[in-house]
Amino acid sequence: MPFISKIQRQSDYTLFGSATPIVIDNGASYFRIGWAGETQPRVVFRNIVQRPRHKTTGETVTIVGDHDPALLKYFDCTRSGPRSAFDSNVVYQFEIMEYILDFGFDRLGATGSEIDHPVLITECVCNPVQSRSKMGELLFETYGVPSIAFGVDAAFSYKYNQQQGVCDKDGLAMCPGFNTTHVIPFVDGEPIYKGCCRTNIGGFHVTDYLKQLLSLKYPYHMARFTWEKVEDLKMEHCYIAPDYASEARLFQKGAKEAEEKTRCWQLPWVPPPTEEPPSEEEIARKAAIKERQGQRLREMAEAKRSSRINELENELHGLEFLLKQLEQVEDSNVPSFLAATGYVSRQEIESARTKVTQSLRKAKGEPKNEQAETDKASPNANEKYSLINIPDDMLTTDQLIEKKKQLSLKSMSEGRQRLKQKRYEEELERERKQQLEDEKRLENPELYLEQLHARYKDLSEKVDQRKRLKTNGGHSNGNNLSGGIGRGERLNAAQRERMRLLTTAAFDRGKGEDTFGAKDEDWQLYKLMGKDNDDGDEEPDEDDAELARISSRLLDLDPTFVPNKSETGSSQPAEAPRARPLTKEDFQIVFGVERFRCPEILFNPNWIAVDQAGLDEMAGVSIRRLSCKDESLEERLTSSILVTGGSSLFPGIIERLEAGIRMIRPCGAPIKVVRALDPVMDAWRGAAAFASAPQFHTQTFSRMDYFEKGEDWLRSYQIKYSL
Repeated sequence: MPFISKIQRQSDYTLFGSATPIVIDNGASYFRIGWAGETQPRVVFRNIVQRPRHKTTGETVTIVGDHDPALLKYFDCTRSGPRSAFDSNVVYQFEIMEYILDFGFDRLGATGSEIDHPVLITECVCNPVQSRSKMGELLFETYGVPSIAFGVDAAFSYKYNQQQGVCDKDGLAMCPGFNTTHVIPFVDGEPIYKGCCRTNIGGFHVTDYLKQLLSLKYPYHMARFTWEKVEDLKMEHCYIAPDYASEARLFQKGAKEAEEKTRCWQLPWVPPPTEEPPSEEEIARKAAIKERQGQRLREMAEAKRSSRINELENELHGLEFLLKQLEQVEDSNVPSFLAATGYVSRQEIESARTKVTQSLRKAKGEPKNEQAETDKASPNANEKYSLINIPDDMLTTDQLIEKKKQLSLKSMSEGRQRLKQKRYEEELERERKQQLEDEKRLENPELYLEQLHARYKDLSEKVDQRKRLKTNGGHSNGNNLSGGIGRGERLNAAQRERMRLLTTAAFDRGKGEDTFGAKDEDWQLYKLMGKDNDDGDEEPDEDDAELARISSRLLDLDPTFVPNKSETGSSQPAEAPRARPLTKEDFQIVFGVERFRCPEILFNPNWIAVDQAGLDEMAGVSIRRLSCKDESLEERLTSSILVTGGSSLFPGIIERLEAGIRMIRPCGAPIKVVRALDPVMDAWRGAAAFASAPQFHTQTFSRMDYFEKGEDWLRSYQIKYSL
């Protein structure tokens, strides 16, 4: 079976005799395997399995524990995530456990399928007999081990620290592990399992809680919060607060102590390149390039303009020559002559000549002479609209249709002329007013500015008053302030009429048969109800235009002038928010309250919906379960409390446990809480020391016993830790 791992395979497996036991610390987080009598395990890896397929060959490979992330790009891991054989510190997936044992024995150096060494393997407290029997079946029948011994990891750690003089024979072993937390009382060096206590809270839940908090706080950096990285951040930054409430108040108030306890993780960030101002040579070079491009564009435009002028002049000469020829043609031959040219009448040729002349003047850049064009067009008006003054009874059907077209064209032409004349007069009036204002300003600038401010103030108040009346229906509360007016009073006349018609139409139907729409008058009512008839009670916007003109004038003349908020809000669009460039602070992960809030669930599991006792309460529960009346035994238990396991490495856990246990013990009772020498490795070291004792073979369960007595004999199997 192919394995992918960075762990090197041991080469001295054959140097150990068959009587040397193999020690396995089968934890929910890490798997440790080594030889009895040694101080360090030979192989340590994560107790997880992943089985992806190769993207090219399709072969399934086994990834156990730690692996090289660079190799994962060659495998399809979408359908195969990391899997564990544990459920709440109990092995229940023995298919995955077989992969882990295969990998452990392979990296230890075993060459064949048979393991001819006794095996000491750890398990949880009060492990179910089904899990123990399946583990025995796997080791005996798959690997052929000669004998097995099962022991509790926390008990081995307590015995190892007892031999080192850290704790006494009577005491409590508190083991906050990866998935669960156990408390085991020891009397005369042996664990009393009836006094054990377990809570389903451990380091896994602390890491998961920290991952959730960081993902909520920094959702745009969620890809950075991998499980391995959050685990490292937890062990590096988290701590147990002596008093959670007072610690939280420090961060709530933003005290100086809270700033000192805040930690920061800087993510990789590359500052944007700073743009240096261009040099004089660069500016001159760009200006020269721009000038050359402009010159080339001007030459192209001039060439195009010359070509256009030539085309228009040729077309104009052709039309004038055609008109001269048309004068020499007899009236009877005019239709045949025009049919050859593509024109219908003389008027059409003259109209085309006029358009070409105008286009030619525009191309040459000559100013328009509107008066001359008007005078020139006036004599031709009678020829162009020749049928307008002729009575209808003297015209044929086709001539009547042509007369209607001429009437329409004449009205449109006259309307355009009137509009041009009106614009011309308005422009003259505007220039005259502007000239008068400039004269006033030059005579007395201060007086002119004062009058302009007064005019602006009056118009502004007038416009605001009109807006208030439009909103509140012309009502006030006596203080020129808008009061609480109903919706009907805020409507204009057309809207109120529409609502009246709707109400009348609804009540006229009654409870009988609905016959609305049977009469033409009913459909006429729809037209009256339509919103298109809403002319509104709006006043002309001359005041708004004048106010905008005066405001623009004041902005030009008075630098201290500030327009009203209502005017700026109505006339200027809201500025869109600009994207802020990312800075170094945007790539910083700040750890504040999270440092002590996440490990606090060890003492308050109800924060993550686990209704069980906390770590300090478990000590009192375990003592009460012993049901002992000897007060001296309770004092001996609390005077030697050993904390072991990976989650006991949080700073401050010893002081917090001692304070919590003191709250449930009588005043003056001796309490001593100590941490193991190495909370992570002491369980394996204690098991290795136990397996190296000469009496170890008396504590094993052999393969012959398994075949003779069966799995049920494992129910009463229990080793003695005091050899």
